[in-house]
Amino acid sequence: MEIGVRILLAFLFHQVASVVGQEDGGHDGCVPGFQVKSYLVAYSGPFQKGQSLMQVEFDDCAGNEDVTFDVSDPRFHIDGDLNLVPRRDVRYCEPALFIHGVSAHADDLAQVDITGLPVQSGQTVGDMVNLGQKLPYRAKRSLLVPNMVVAENQRGPFPRIIGKVISMDKQRNYIFRLTGPGADQYPRGLFTIDRDSGEVSVSRSVDREAIDSYQLEVSATDFAGNLIEGPAILVISVIDQNDNRPIFKETRYTGEVLEGSPTGTTVMTMTAFDADDPGTDNAALRYNIVRQSPDKPSPNMFYIDAERGDIVTVISPTLLDRETLPTTTYELEIVAKDMAGSEVGLTGTATATITITDKNDHAPEFTHPLFEAQVHEGSKGVVVNLTVDDRDDPATGAWRAMYSIISGDPTRSFEIQTNPDNNEGMLSVVKPLDYEASALHILHIKVENEDPMVPDVGYGPSSTATVRVTIEDINEGPVFFPDPLIVTRMENIPVGSFVASLNATDPDILEIQSIRYAVLRDPAGWLSVNPVRGTVNTSASLDRESPYVHDNKYTAVFIATDNGTPPATGTGTLIIYLEDYNDNAPYVLPSVARVCEDAHDMNVAIVGGWDKDLPPNAAPFKIELGKQPDLDKTWKVTRVNSTHSQIMLLRSLKKDNYQLPLLITDSGVPPLSNNTEVKVQVCICKKNRMHCSLAHSHRASLHVLLTTLLLALLCL
Repeated sequence: MEIGVRILLAFLFHQVASVVGQEDGGHDGCVPGFQVKSYLVAYSGPFQKGQSLMQVEFDDCAGNEDVTFDVSDPRFHIDGDLNLVPRRDVRYCEPALFIHGVSAHADDLAQVDITGLPVQSGQTVGDMVNLGQKLPYRAKRSLLVPNMVVAENQRGPFPRIIGKVISMDKQRNYIFRLTGPGADQYPRGLFTIDRDSGEVSVSRSVDREAIDSYQLEVSATDFAGNLIEGPAILVISVIDQNDNRPIFKETRYTGEVLEGSPTGTTVMTMTAFDADDPGTDNAALRYNIVRQSPDKPSPNMFYIDAERGDIVTVISPTLLDRETLPTTTYELEIVAKDMAGSEVGLTGTATATITITDKNDHAPEFTHPLFEAQVHEGSKGVVVNLTVDDRDDPATGAWRAMYSIISGDPTRSFEIQTNPDNNEGMLSVVKPLDYEASALHILHIKVENEDPMVPDVGYGPSSTATVRVTIEDINEGPVFFPDPLIVTRMENIPVGSFVASLNATDPDILEIQSIRYAVLRDPAGWLSVNPVRGTVNTSASLDRESPYVHDNKYTAVFIATDNGTPPATGTGTLIIYLEDYNDNAPYVLPSVARVCEDAHDMNVAIVGGWDKDLPPNAAPFKIELGKQPDLDKTWKVTRVNSTHSQIMLLRSLKKDNYQLPLLITDSGVPPLSNNTEVKVQVCICKKNRMHCSLAHSHRASLHVLLTTLLLALLCL
């Protein structure tokens, strides 16, 4: 819309200029503007991005400096060689394009007709430039609205005239109106227009950093307010003043550079910002180092690129030595000045702190070539701390030490860890040492850094050391072998039977010492031990079914004590696997069964046999009726499998409780039997509920009947 209006105004201005020129009779020489006003482009398919369609001929008669072109279709533009070029692929466009060319010396319009376009729209050329019925008198009248400028931060008096709008209407039957942001919209009343003369004025000071340009609309109306001309776009640009000083995002910046870095190494980049117009010197910044602290060994160790703000090293790599510099941290005061660094420029200041970081150019060295330590045999832990010196930066990989044992520890009995606080190597015993095997260990140790050394520096003889570890003898306790001692015995063997013979030896082979044995832990109290020979015998019957036996194993612990000074002890474990003996009679489960009084299924229950003993002293079981007479007329027991049997009724019984005697026999040699009873409750069943008797059971036995008869006779 905006481009179309601008092209329309240029077209009208061109028409007015042509009329004026004709009235003046023309003039000889160069005519500013398009030398050819009309061009033709044939459409043979979609226009490709960057494709040159045609070249315009434009001459402002002053060298064509700062000429700008606007095309009515923003998908096209005029490049530096005056070619009409698509900005992107264009499949379809309007049949006519208008090109507006303007410079300080020319303002002209040209038309490009596109032929061969497919018919896709009824839009007309007039529609494209917003003509038609909206502005029926455009050909007779026109508003000339030049772009205007106003400087920011102006002082009064106000208002100040900044430009003038011109109308070609000679009748003077209209007044000017100004609308838009800055006129009748926020910031309201900033710009005004003289209704008669068309002079545009600013009424107060403006700030470019708040609003850098204003786009308003100028129109001409009659005295009744009816629109005659316009609206036309008025652009007022705010000219920048240098009223903002450069500002760094932070007041303090940090950077670092490795010691020995080549001259010209970039350390960091300082960046300041200026709110003034970036297209002017008001925002053109230049950087400078005004102070370096400390200023040793040179006051100019660093340089800053005036335009980019890059801080680089100037000092030679040899002098940039962290270990010889007076400090590892340097502070630079940086000044950024606008106006391209001229004396009238405004300034901003920040501080850059640069740390000289360490590289591994000093090898760690042991403080002593020989370290000595004493350790009791059999003990573990740290025995000696190995100390080193390293001139590199503490708490860095160039300073942190790594220790290793290079010889003297074939059994890997020692270990070295680095103390993170002081960098010392802590030599520890991780496997107990035996005085009788070796009374002295000589270790060779080397130390390195976590970071690799620089190419021209290596590890020297001082990076290795010797450690002499002397073992001090102590009285060691007797050792059982084997431990545990495992034997197998039958349960229920006679008291006093032999179980095992303990064997404990004294590691102190250089001394002759005697050993005595004793029971330390015997949970069931079944065992005794000969204190001299170490033979273990039973002191009570061994029972495999005891709660002290787990998985057929009984565990006891014995102690052996030597006669050294002071005496030393050792412990050993005896595990006895107990073999089963048929010493437990089987029993029947469940002990209670229920059946309905009127049940059609005469099966009462399935009972199973159980035995604490192990096979073959347990199943298969034989379950049968007891020996009481007439039981087989009411009950029947049928075998289901090797462990279970089915109890059945042979006739119906009334509601009551009955004790059914059963005899169960296991398969041991010899077998064991058990007389047991199952309580059978005959119940009345209604609506899925069983109503059973709470009275005492009727025993199906002759003994019960005889006892009842005897009591009856005594009562007579």
